[in-house]
Amino acid sequence: MKRELKTDTFLPEKVMLMKMTLRWYGSKLDNITLKQIRQIPGVTGVISGLYDIPAGEVWPLDQIRALKEEIEKEGLALEGIESVNVHEDIKLGTPEAEKYIENYKQTLRNLAEAGIKLVCYNFMPVFDWLRTDLAKVLPDGSNTMSYDEDIIRKTNPASMFDEMTSQSNGFVLSGWEPERIMEIQRLLELYSDVDEEKVWKNLEIFLKEVIPVAEKYDIKMAIHPDDPPWSVFGLPRLITSKENLERFINLVDSPYNGLTVCTGSLGANPENNIPEIIRYFGAKGRVHFGHVRNIKIYEPGKFDEVSHKTEDGSLDMFEIMKAFYDIGFDGPIRPDHGRMIWGEKGRPGYGLYDRALGAVYLNGLWEAIERMDRTWHEKH
Repeated sequence: MKRELKTDTFLPEKVMLMKMTLRWYGSKLDNITLKQIRQIPGVTGVISGLYDIPAGEVWPLDQIRALKEEIEKEGLALEGIESVNVHEDIKLGTPEAEKYIENYKQTLRNLAEAGIKLVCYNFMPVFDWLRTDLAKVLPDGSNTMSYDEDIIRKTNPASMFDEMTSQSNGFVLSGWEPERIMEIQRLLELYSDVDEEKVWKNLEIFLKEVIPVAEKYDIKMAIHPDDPPWSVFGLPRLITSKENLERFINLVDSPYNGLTVCTGSLGANPENNIPEIIRYFGAKGRVHFGHVRNIKIYEPGKFDEVSHKTEDGSLDMFEIMKAFYDIGFDGPIRPDHGRMIWGEKGRPGYGLYDRALGAVYLNGLWEAIERMDRTWHEKH
């Protein structure tokens, strides 16, 4: 079947709009080096953060600057921060929420002073991203992260931190920090009478305080979808669908109140049409960041993370990259998670080799789309 490209997207003065990046956890917490990342063809920057600072505390300006300088010395750009975690008291709307919101605003000011223009964050209660197996062996011998709702139904939520950390290869997993582990039972009790509407209200309060600061300092805020995009252990989940994304951007109508389109998170629900979501919110100027990965869905609530190649999973990576191209996306994209291949050992989902392959594959798709578009314009 012949693919046709739009005729109004080719920009001859900007062949490569988007910026291909990798997530990097810093020299103290990541076994992948900046020198290795710099050698991946087409990767020009990283997404990083201060991962040893607990949620709710102000990020010191000197540490932000030191991180940025370390990255730039290796010939890479710090293209954005992922994540400035939102304290649970903000999500719950406790009396302490105001203090933590003020700290968040000060962190944004410090980031702006260091020249940071993008912040990714999430508003997932208690559990950040969730998997039931961090090293499932695939038929080709690689291992990957996997999710099975049947296992979740049989699991005590209080034991999930132990389940996740026991498979982490000794790494502290983002979203599964020790301070969360110590509070798990208390948090579950606090959320026992909190429904989605209460969390929506608290999210609105947070945005109305934070987005004006982002506007003032020219920082694009990009909320990450819930992963997976449905309720887990009965906890509220908000950022799960096109309808809810629409509700989210309308809470505060500002171009700085935007989205991280994570294809693997939203795509875990087959009802979410990822290219359509990219085009719809891209037309509104709300797509600020892209996490692009593939998953293989076996049945509702059961999926594996696979290679980025379209035929290996359930998502059409060509159409996803074309959607980013069609909206003239000029922000950062990262290949998100990868499998562990070639005997590599490391942070689950964040090895070097498969993410490098993913970055090159996605860049290749982008180049092919651009050339097809250029050829069409030359002939017409």
